[in-house]
Amino acid sequence: MSIDSEKATPVIWLVTDGKPGHRNQLKGLGNRLRAHTGAGLYWLEATGFRVPLWRALFGMAPALPSDLPEPDLIVAAGTGTHPLLLSLRRLGNARTLVIMKPGFPLSWVDGAIVPAHDDIKPSSRVLVTEGVMNTITPLARLTANREALILVGGPSPHFDWDDDAILAQIGDLIARYADWRWTISDSRRTPEATRQRLQQLAAPRVTVLSSESTHENWLRHQLSASRAVWTTPDSMSMVCEAATSGVPTGLLDLPARPDSRVAKGVNRLARSGLVAHWSDHRSVMARHTVSARQLWEADRAARWVLERFLTGKPTSDKGKSA
Repeated sequence: MSIDSEKATPVIWLVTDGKPGHRNQLKGLGNRLRAHTGAGLYWLEATGFRVPLWRALFGMAPALPSDLPEPDLIVAAGTGTHPLLLSLRRLGNARTLVIMKPGFPLSWVDGAIVPAHDDIKPSSRVLVTEGVMNTITPLARLTANREALILVGGPSPHFDWDDDAILAQIGDLIARYADWRWTISDSRRTPEATRQRLQQLAAPRVTVLSSESTHENWLRHQLSASRAVWTTPDSMSMVCEAATSGVPTGLLDLPARPDSRVAKGVNRLARSGLVAHWSDHRSVMARHTVSARQLWEADRAARWVLERFLTGKPTSDKGKSA
């Protein structure tokens, strides 16, 4: 579908399940589509709509707010959004796009954006990304200041969490690079015991923050002020945000659980040179330039969406029937 020549910009509906990671992916893609096209972005909370199975199967939309403009593209992220997305797939001439490997036939929607660790082959309707999209914009250059950031996650299904190991590695970094200023932040998943131990590291050159005290744009600002960033590997979103910034990024070491897709995805980023393992910490701390290989999957995905779904170029039959 091409954009109506009388319509100044495309209208894009972003369907969210409210989970921060999924919302962040939608926002990253939406921001880049808006940057390229001036698109109008409209958020729909999937939990606010009652969608019986029959509506999803037959593509029958529920009652929608009357002030919503007709969409050119509907994008959804998170399993909880799938019933609503499928119910909207016959709405006007809108194209439909799912972010993640869906649990339904891909032929039911126009396209999918799927991280490589979900192990799906790219095709005319599937874009495979390195890691997950986010709202971070790559930096043009690094600060000359010796400022480093440490992002601490928490227990997950993908790595064996070990307080002692994480604290030992953080302590080692602070001791080895004592002339640097360090900022340490926890996350929503950080255990309370870990938070308390992190607070004990506070010193004149070490600032320890709670994620609850940071604002929405804090990470973006902090990355731009950092010459190195270290993150625990348990959160693919956190790792990809750090890597996308272009700031030299290192991974604190945790044992990966067997057959973890996320662990494999993190290792894939390391093999590509986008992040470094703990054993290579010297290279992370010694670099003075942003990464030579840029990771900006939200922008790459936006260009793919624009070419395939918003410029009138043909795509394969989407088979919108169940």
